[in-house]
Amino acid sequence: MSDEDIIKILNSTKQSAKSVPTLMKLHNITHSTIYRKIKWMLENNLLTTDKIEIREDGKKFSLFKSTIKSIKVNYEDNVIVEIQENATKVDLAAKEFFSLE
Repeated sequence: MSDEDIIKILNSTKQSAKSVPTLMKLHNITHSTIYRKIKWMLENNLLTTDKIEIREDGKKFSLFKSTIKSIKVNYEDNVIVEIQENATKVDLAAKEFFSLE
């Protein structure tokens, strides 16, 4: 990935979900650029909408989280790409529910 904005968004949403205004402030990305990048990332399953919150004034906003925890690329003889998915709340709840402990 060579798009620095996308890498910044993925890195900052890996641990916790963030809103568009938060991402804009953290990375100094313009309004139109961040919405375009997030739209593309959602369409390509790099981000997921983690939560939709409604403020007291009735406005709603989404919190986005990276679906990728890490990417490893090996290109000795062949190109091999390994992607480790970022666990979602549903994944973690299912793991806890179905654990034998």
